[in-house]
Order: sequence, then C-alpha cells, then structure tokens
Amino acid sequence: MDRDARKDGAELEGRVKWFDPGKGFGFVVADEGGADILLHANVLRMFGQSSVADSSRVVIRVQETERGRQAVEVLDITADLDPEATGEDRAGAPVEIEPGLPLEPARVKWFDKAKGFGFANVFGRPEDVFIHMDVLRRSGLADLQPGEAVGLRSAEGPRGKMAVEVAAWERATREEQQGEDE
Repeated sequence: MDRDARKDGAELEGRVKWFDPGKGFGFVVADEGGADILLHANVLRMFGQSSVADSSRVVIRVQETERGRQAVEVLDITADLDPEATGEDRAGAPVEIEPGLPLEPARVKWFDKAKGFGFANVFGRPEDVFIHMDVLRRSGLADLQPGEAVGLRSAEGPRGKMAVEVAAWERATREEQQGEDE
C-alpha cells in the first residue's frame, strides 16, 4: 500500500497490541507491518464499544499524520471466540454453553477489572448475571463501565446465571439488524 493511500483513510487489518480504557487509547499492529497505529477511545466509541481486548483482530481506516499513523474509523472487531469453549462459574467449575443462546439486553451493575469480574442485570429479570474477565476478553472487550448497555448470552451455572458472551449493545443491535436484512 502506498503512502498516499494511507492519507485517504485506507483500510488495514491487524491486531490490538494493547488498549487502556483509563488512558483512552491504545495501539494496533498492522498485518502489513510498519509503525504502530494509535487507536483513540473516541474512534472506538464511534464503533459502539468503550474498550477492546488485547490481541483482538481489527479492521480499521488509517490516516497518516505528523505524529504517525492513526485509526480514524473502526470497521470491524473480531475476538478469538472458541465455539467449543465452556464458561466457568464463580468457583471455576465448567458450565456448558448451549448453541443458539439469545443475545439479551442488559445493563452493567458493576465491573472491577482488578478483581476480574462483575455483574449485570438483564432487562425484565430480577437476578444478577455474573461476568468473568475471561468471558469479557473472549468477547473482544477489555472493561465495562457501570450503567453501560450490553448484550449478554447467559447460562445457568451452579451458583446462578453467568455470562458466556458479552457484546457492546450498539454492535449487537447492528449485527442483529444486518442478520434480519439478509
């Protein structure tokens, strides 16, 4: 790809090197090589996510600036989801994930990245849904904020409901709408 193409917001694929929601930025390493690409939280929010997990695959539009390469638009984020994966409950016991679980609207109650877990409430249900950090990372997210709208796929574990997949709500509704249009 030539330098002029990058100035016009060329599309690149790569992996998230790291992203820190607290700092509001991170970096992407392009598959084609070259200098790291700055990924700012505002660009990520325009895609409908407040964070992205390290090592997630991304498709972005990149612009060359005086300070280096910078993402100007996120087109896609793909986490390393294992369809054969099992979740773990609060005590670490495996929980089977049923295929075809619905993506339900929920609101994050609290999430503590340092502790590695948190809880959300599915709309219309009284019980909390446990969210483990590993599930969050497999879902392509790095952190959750209290009050954040998300889509959850959850299963019944030995100690109650637990998330087996988490999606930013804006992205989940966009993907659901695309599926209906096809």
